[in-house]
Amino acid sequence: MSSDPRVSRKIGAIAESATLAVDAKAKALQAAGEHVISFGAGEPDFPTPQAIVDAAVAACLDPKNHRYSPSAGLPEFREAIAVKTARDSGYACEAAQVLVTNGGKHAVYNAFQVLCDPGDEVLLPAPYWTTYPEAIALADATPIVLPTDETTRFRVTVDQLEAARTHRTKVLVFVSPSNPTGSVYTPTEVEAIGRWAVEHGIWVVTDEIYEHLTYGDHRFSSLPALVPEAADTTIVLNGVAKTYAMTGWRVGWMIGPRDVIGAATNLQSHSTSNVANVSQRAALAAVSGDLSAVATMREAFARRAVMMHAGLTAIPGVTCMEPEGAFYCFPNFEGVLGSEVGGWKVSTTLELCEVLLEVAKVALVPGEAFGAPGYARLSFALGDDDLINGVDRIASALHV
Repeated sequence: MSSDPRVSRKIGAIAESATLAVDAKAKALQAAGEHVISFGAGEPDFPTPQAIVDAAVAACLDPKNHRYSPSAGLPEFREAIAVKTARDSGYACEAAQVLVTNGGKHAVYNAFQVLCDPGDEVLLPAPYWTTYPEAIALADATPIVLPTDETTRFRVTVDQLEAARTHRTKVLVFVSPSNPTGSVYTPTEVEAIGRWAVEHGIWVVTDEIYEHLTYGDHRFSSLPALVPEAADTTIVLNGVAKTYAMTGWRVGWMIGPRDVIGAATNLQSHSTSNVANVSQRAALAAVSGDLSAVATMREAFARRAVMMHAGLTAIPGVTCMEPEGAFYCFPNFEGVLGSEVGGWKVSTTLELCEVLLEVAKVALVPGEAFGAPGYARLSFALGDDDLINGVDRIASALHV
């Protein structure tokens, strides 16, 4: 009898998505009749704008969308993405530099597959989105985690990057606005990091999916727009999920040099082929339209950010940076660890989140999933009443 594992070692080593796992558990409890408030999944609570849905309905009725289309994406959609990118971030690119993917995660996977060889190192500032280290490992590269905390507003510095750089460093992952911390780098910081990467010949994979969700005086800055010479060694990741409330439509994209996009297109032609044409047509309507629906959502998120931040920081032992972008608070719970919650002594945020789901029926994602034990991520992309009620439940469970 063979002792070989039934599942390959590479795939068997992948950790389950913590955010999706928390969301699934919360939904299972809700289906069982529990009133669970979920701060878990990062998706807008708004419906997809009607004009986008109407475009999808029309696309369903058009027989040309019932057939295969180019693996790289519909030509008119790739062109529209290039136009939208120049409009929104100031980064000028061509349609030939765009690959349409099955959501943002697919773009992440493609990017590391085409850039990395075994032994390559990828600089990964933490806290990081849960998918990044798994996608890096699947490309046989090694994530080099660079921790940050509230004292630097969760922003990595050039000095940190330089201290971590070795002859094996191939890629830097750069995310602003950040999931999970809500941090936004200043234009000066973005430019400095971009120039450092160019100086040392390091690729940048930059995630811009939260570009339209910034608050107060904070503004999104695109690295290749501020440092044009970095464009030849930069892959931009984006999609319609967050900006247009289209998480379920599964449309993302990557923008990069033609040779890299060509290689990623070849990869995709053998993995998924084209993204569903109806979803592409809907996304085409989204990126070609105005940003009025986005402004409405951002206004709601900005209000909720203030509400959640105030509620969390009122809890003794909890500190929290006010969100600058995205739709997450990332509070530090180290001040309450070691105490009893609901009759259980909790020593880690992993345990704390398990207990809060059990006793308070509130779902949040432990910081361990983001490389930041002691913290937890709470999405404020949910209704105001649930937000207030959920934070109150946390406070009550912590004996406040």
